[in-house]
Amino acid sequence: MQTVQEVEKHVPVREGDYGERVATVEPGGVEYIALKERHGKPIDLFWTWLSPNLEFATVFVGVLGVAVFGLSFWETALAILIGSALGSATHFILSSWGPKFGVPMMVESRGAFGFLGNILPAGLNAFTGTIGWFIVNSVSGAFALQALGGLINLNLPFAIAFLVIVVAQVAIATLGHNFIHVFERWALPLLGIVFALATIFIFSKANFGFPAKPIPVVGEFGGFMLLFTATFGYAAGWNPYAADYTRYLPPTVNRTMVGFWAAAGVFVSCVVIELAGAALATVSGTKWGPTDIPTVQLHVAMPDLLYYLTLLCIAVGAVCANAINIYSGTMSLVALGIREMGLTLRQRRALLAVTAGVLGYIIGLVGQANVGPGSKYEYFLLLISYWIGPWLAVVLTDYWIRRGDYGDESMFYDTKYQRWQGVAAMGIGLIVSVGLFANVFSIYTGPIPQNNPGIGDITFIVGFVLTGVLYYAFNMMSRRATSPAGMAGSRA
Repeated sequence: MQTVQEVEKHVPVREGDYGERVATVEPGGVEYIALKERHGKPIDLFWTWLSPNLEFATVFVGVLGVAVFGLSFWETALAILIGSALGSATHFILSSWGPKFGVPMMVESRGAFGFLGNILPAGLNAFTGTIGWFIVNSVSGAFALQALGGLINLNLPFAIAFLVIVVAQVAIATLGHNFIHVFERWALPLLGIVFALATIFIFSKANFGFPAKPIPVVGEFGGFMLLFTATFGYAAGWNPYAADYTRYLPPTVNRTMVGFWAAAGVFVSCVVIELAGAALATVSGTKWGPTDIPTVQLHVAMPDLLYYLTLLCIAVGAVCANAINIYSGTMSLVALGIREMGLTLRQRRALLAVTAGVLGYIIGLVGQANVGPGSKYEYFLLLISYWIGPWLAVVLTDYWIRRGDYGDESMFYDTKYQRWQGVAAMGIGLIVSVGLFANVFSIYTGPIPQNNPGIGDITFIVGFVLTGVLYYAFNMMSRRATSPAGMAGSRA
């Protein structure tokens, strides 16, 4: 069995001394975390994954079920529970790998995809985090700040409000791992108390007997499957970041508890806040037309003071979510193999975080991709599930085939280590599942849902199963490539 000390002889070890320091820029980038730098407790993961979901993007996932997909409250609740549970279960598994391997999630992904093949999932993850989620959350936070400014007769231009949000989240992401954990923990009391009170008021005015009003295009079951896919996409959207926030934990930690607390943070926050959104959509007086402002609908269900506090928390929640999106998104960019001349890994990661902030700010000003009626937010959630399903199939099947044994783990950093099986399986799985089953309404509808609209969207399910089967078959065709011969086993 390889010890941590033995593994450190074969892989790039993160530079500098960091320990538990907070007010400093995290040294290094995507290298292995040495034993002397390991710290933290499993329960830390609960706060880290609870706070980022206490934001309006989560609320609106629940609104989608009733206001967009035409489901009843209870049908929406069922889809939320199943989709969030599935996305949290995979988060459990991937989070537990961090202490064992000591590397970011998209570096561990190289074990299944090889160095070049990993460009596919790492590139998709970088785009999803540093562009997609960055803009969605930042714009929502900026609109909340503008509304708060109006309380004191301060006409805050969108560009300024957006800049405040962007600067805050980029600064936190640039400082890195320890500061993110501390920020999420200290933000939780404010976010938790305010959103808990907001949820109570929303539930007190909700119409739990709200009937289903199926949209003609897909019907009731189709709407349910669309929401199920969207809720899975929202929860599983955190999966490619999972090990990034557990890799600093000691290798001797109880990895079951690591997975449990990480999954619990995602599941509890997603379910409670999305249910609040579903209930809000049933409150009498709320409006969800294409010209209605979604955050204003919160005012219908709660008193003025709580509404204004909720707006503040929407802005803070956006920062909590995007600090994680930017940090992990930029590490995915580093994991692509980007090597800037003359820059240390610490400078490289920090520069990429700032660059992502500037790029996101410019695109956000142009697009203002807010979550709300007519924003096509549901399309974004569906698209996330499309690529994460096949990626999960590859990394989970690979781990199972190897029984968690990646030798001395030097393959994670070997630029000559290539694996055609992973990228081939994921590529075929993506093309077939999206080409035949995608149901993104006005953008693209595959032939199967076009002829059978009642199935809704099962793209990620097909993609996951097909990719897993293909990856297993490809490995059986070339068994020698599946286990690093001559290397000792890794830690259990």
